[in-house]
Amino acid sequence: MNAVNYQNVMEELIRAHCTDASVPKLLLHSCCAPCSSYCIAYLAEYFQVTVFYYNPNIYPPEEYHMRAKEQERFVREFPTRYPVSFVEGRYDSERFYQMAAGMEDLPEGDRRCFSCYELRLREAAEYAKAHDYAFFTTTLSISPLKNAAKLNEIGAALEKEYGVRYLFSDFKKKDGYKKSIEISKEYHMYRQYYCGCVFSKRDRDAQIAAQKTEEREE
Repeated sequence: MNAVNYQNVMEELIRAHCTDASVPKLLLHSCCAPCSSYCIAYLAEYFQVTVFYYNPNIYPPEEYHMRAKEQERFVREFPTRYPVSFVEGRYDSERFYQMAAGMEDLPEGDRRCFSCYELRLREAAEYAKAHDYAFFTTTLSISPLKNAAKLNEIGAALEKEYGVRYLFSDFKKKDGYKKSIEISKEYHMYRQYYCGCVFSKRDRDAQIAAQKTEEREE
């Protein structure tokens, strides 16, 4: 069975709903400024975008606040066709740890990550419903390390639950990830070395330590 091309699905939705006479409101959940860069550049050609920064998974708090400020700075400085605004959600990290209970030792990309996708997308769907957005989506699919099919599956379920259209996406397509890196460099963004949570930091630090050990032994 052929995989769904979510880039094509997104383009079809845009053609159907976005015209010069109709510029829908879209809530864009963002995981970080670098990942949001290309997504904002693309989406703000068709939508009135609000960047919704909700990431209770990020550890430690200093890292969270650094990423949030970088996101706000980019929104403020980046020129777009249609206006882009910024909203920061609550940093309720205890909610993330409750969600992750029992899954602390799972590897990156496993069920813990899928639950984290759902946690953040659900908050976005709730916000979009409460504030009359026509669409919601997330920047997460731009990462080569994130499961776009799972993200879109969760988004589709939340669309049915909340009654707000989910904009299917796979932003890494058509060199989206490469373009995000280029924009990040242009705006001198802080680029983190791990996904965000304490578990991803633990695993990434272990990988780096192992690499350094191998280099010393060569």
